[in-house]
Amino acid sequence: MSFFSKTKTFKPQRKIKEGTKQYELKKFADATLGSGNLKLAVMLPEGEDLHEWLAVNTVDFFNQINMLYGTITEYCTEQSCPVMSAGPKYEYHWADEQQKKPQKLSAPDYINRLMNWVQDLLDNENIFPSRMGYSFPKNFTTVVKTIFKRLFRVYAHMYHHHFQDITKLGEEAHLNTSFKHFMYFVREFKLIKKNELVPLRELIHKLLDDKKK
Repeated sequence: MSFFSKTKTFKPQRKIKEGTKQYELKKFADATLGSGNLKLAVMLPEGEDLHEWLAVNTVDFFNQINMLYGTITEYCTEQSCPVMSAGPKYEYHWADEQQKKPQKLSAPDYINRLMNWVQDLLDNENIFPSRMGYSFPKNFTTVVKTIFKRLFRVYAHMYHHHFQDITKLGEEAHLNTSFKHFMYFVREFKLIKKNELVPLRELIHKLLDDKKK
């Protein structure tokens, strides 16, 4: 979804190659999204491969969050956000293949590493194959779940620490729509454990109009 009149992004957007199955699915997803029914838009199209659908939407949400965060980078600095957190109770430490021991980082440093990490995965043809005839790895769903868990943390940080900045920029409706779409997708395919969603639990109930609070 193209949310902003200005096209500032945090990282270069990841594009899906034309002529691929994923490109066709992306066009289908955009058309369904245009109906305004987010709950329907996240559902696996009949007869389509689950892994292809997860791949297309992972790229899409990466681009959305990249764009959203890109608009508030001047407010998210080493000084304003010395720790990557979602309110006073939830702090996130970074670990990856190189950084085995979880490391305490500022929010901009954490998010920079996170976006680079996701970008590297999306560009890896062994994990996110774009060419016909190449299969997804056996652990693909696990990889996608880890990506979504970490992308959720960027939403959580923005809501807890930068919502006033986003409101000042007039982008709160875009953030809410993007996060609502994200959460419908997460729920449809059970991508994030409930305990990971606690920092935004009340907001999720409100946006998704849950009957049980």
